[in-house]
Order: sequence, then structure tokens, then C-alpha cells
Amino acid sequence: MLKKLWYTDTDAIYKIINRAARAYKGSIPDDCYHEPYMPKEELQREMSSMTFFGWKEERRLVGVMGFQQVKDVTLIRHAYVLPDRQGKGIGTRLLDHLKQMTMTKQLLVGTWADATWAIEFYQKQGFKLMPDKDELLMRYWNIPQRQIETSVVLGIEL
Repeated sequence: MLKKLWYTDTDAIYKIINRAARAYKGSIPDDCYHEPYMPKEELQREMSSMTFFGWKEERRLVGVMGFQQVKDVTLIRHAYVLPDRQGKGIGTRLLDHLKQMTMTKQLLVGTWADATWAIEFYQKQGFKLMPDKDELLMRYWNIPQRQIETSVVLGIEL
């Protein structure tokens, strides 16, 4: 069941992000991976500028996906599904909902270049790798230079 998430859902969002992000360990550069992957304080700061939706099964939150309008585009932010629930269509349902909610013509997502499973997921949903990824990452995200160097951006026109 799709559900809009609120500040009161912070603990559940935090747990999903950090459990699912363990997949990055060993795939992304060691200097970019840490535990927790996203500290709770960082999540709380970011939640003030974006909207989160989640997928619940049997009253348990199993997937989250945020979105944020920045200038003339919408960014997908913090899209994670619990490892034991991946491959069940949850990410697709969340993404389909965000596409419907998006008020801009372009939807972008940034991810690690070595997170091939994430890149493949978005490509199956019609997203294309953007050739100007460095420019896009600097314009729309607030991330360190090292993350820019090791990331890709995928986009879709809506």
C-alpha cells in the first residue's frame, strides 16, 4: 500500500535507507561508504526540503522514495527497498507514483556509477544515462566533489 510519509516516519525511513544501502559496501569506493550510510540528522535535514512516499506491507514500511523539485527539474532522492523485498515491484510502484506527482518536464536520479543494479532498474523504467552528469550533479545536488566523480545521473522526459 502506497503511503505519504511524514516527519513521524523518520525512524522507519532511516532504518530502510541504512539497511538497503549496505549493498553499496564493496561496490562503491571505500572512502565514500560509511555506517550508518545516512546519519539520522542528515535525513532529518533533507526531509525538510523533499516529500517521501513509502510502500507498506502488513503495516510494515518496506520501501521509500523521496522527490524534490530543484529549479526546473525534479530529483528522485533516497530510493530504497528492504533487501528481502527487492525484485517484487515495490520500487516500480513508488517510481510510477512519483512520475505522476512530478510537476516538471524532467525527472533525474543520481546514483553511484558502480551501483549497476540501481542503474539497470532505472533504465528498465525508461531512464537514460545523461552525458552531462557532472554539470547536472553540480547544478541540482549539493554533494562532495568525490561523489560527483564516482556518480552517474539518469533522466527521463515526462
